[in-house]
Amino acid sequence: MQIETERQGAVTVLTPRGPVVAEDADALRAQGSRAIAESMGRMVINASAVVYVDSRGIEALLDLADELADAGRVLKLCACNETVREVLEITETSAMLEHFEDVPSAVRSFL
Repeated sequence: MQIETERQGAVTVLTPRGPVVAEDADALRAQGSRAIAESMGRMVINASAVVYVDSRGIEALLDLADELADAGRVLKLCACNETVREVLEITETSAMLEHFEDVPSAVRSFL
């Protein structure tokens, strides 16, 4: 899995490509933690290229959400496909994240 990093003003946008499973989940967690530190918690995960997320992927998202919660912020996720949304709903983790239709909407939410 590749993870692209892009800055949009003061917001860091991470775009993982492929399934977020196993060691890829660890890479997302590590890169997300760095992005949180570098952008003072202004981070968005663009899930438009994520085809699937397993339990380790969910755990990575929740770890990032917890890290942001410690700073009074919420993990912002955008452009999830139906499969990813279903997995988050079935595991009852969807409510712990802010969901947006696309990257511009998520980035604007910081204003």
